[in-house]
Amino acid sequence: MKSMAWNKQCLTLLDQTCLPQSVKLIECKNWRVVAEAIRRLEVRGAPAIGAAAAFGLVLGAYEIQNDKGDFGQNLRLVAEELQKTRPTAVNLSWAIDRMLAIVSRLASAGSTSDIIQALEEEALAIAAEDRQVNKKISEFGAALFDQPDMSVLTHCNAGALATVEFGTALGVIRQAWSEKRISRVFADETRPLLQGARLTAWELKEDNIPVTVITDNMAGWVMKKGMVQAVLVGADRIALNGDVANKIGTYSVAVLAEQHKIPFYVAAPVSTFDFSMETGEDIPIEERNPEEVTTFCGVACTPAGVDVFNPAFDVTPYHLITAIITEYGVLRPPYLKTIDQLKHQRGGI
Repeated sequence: MKSMAWNKQCLTLLDQTCLPQSVKLIECKNWRVVAEAIRRLEVRGAPAIGAAAAFGLVLGAYEIQNDKGDFGQNLRLVAEELQKTRPTAVNLSWAIDRMLAIVSRLASAGSTSDIIQALEEEALAIAAEDRQVNKKISEFGAALFDQPDMSVLTHCNAGALATVEFGTALGVIRQAWSEKRISRVFADETRPLLQGARLTAWELKEDNIPVTVITDNMAGWVMKKGMVQAVLVGADRIALNGDVANKIGTYSVAVLAEQHKIPFYVAAPVSTFDFSMETGEDIPIEERNPEEVTTFCGVACTPAGVDVFNPAFDVTPYHLITAIITEYGVLRPPYLKTIDQLKHQRGGI
């Protein structure tokens, strides 16, 4: 299962707003279509939008190669527009910064065509690395599930749809299922856009992994009844102290998990860590269109004119997190120490 594919100056995206009713592909032949797809959640999930933005920048480079003016400066304007599409997920800016570093390195020595070729190779490398990283995360994560017949609760979608392929949190679940370490997945609906009900349930059903969908406000009761033995989620940004930004509702699930003494795991690649941010208090939280809350399938479900608060993410404090699963291994508290070690291990000094 893949969220995207690149072929001959065209990025093909799986339109996630149409799932599960239909499988629709979007052909992106210019960077503006990519930007709109990210903004509209047609492609979503921190690693996926990072890779998509990288390919979007390649499309932008092809488009402006014959424009008047400075190529590097014009490309940076494209990069700025791509970065504005989703402010919370750090993988987006990480991928754009990685691509712009190529431009800076070749600016004085390479031709425009050389720079474009290098950008395309870098975008392909980002996508390929994401696949490899997900596999490593999955292997490290699956080993944590060492009790027989475990059931896992997950919130939102951190699967193949949220990455280039395979997934982070759902990648761990896929691996654990293949090793007979888990027996069932409970998927929160994840309101207001139902990424759990629409996307996670669809992915797991496609893989023949037993899944039970519950509304978000059922999670505490499911835990109290002993129906799940662990919680596993993805992440959109992780601060130096271990605070984690993820889809709205994650914090509530973490509080419930602590109350019921259930381990709460986060699965994320190193690209999701923001080594410049000390705590989650500084993470920008995207607020989205109120209509996502006031309507359901296009039908109004609240009185006209009521106030709406619609943050797309929340921040789970580090003390509620049992472990963070990365491609470098499993991090445990104290996170200030283990994340600092991770930072140095991957050269992020």
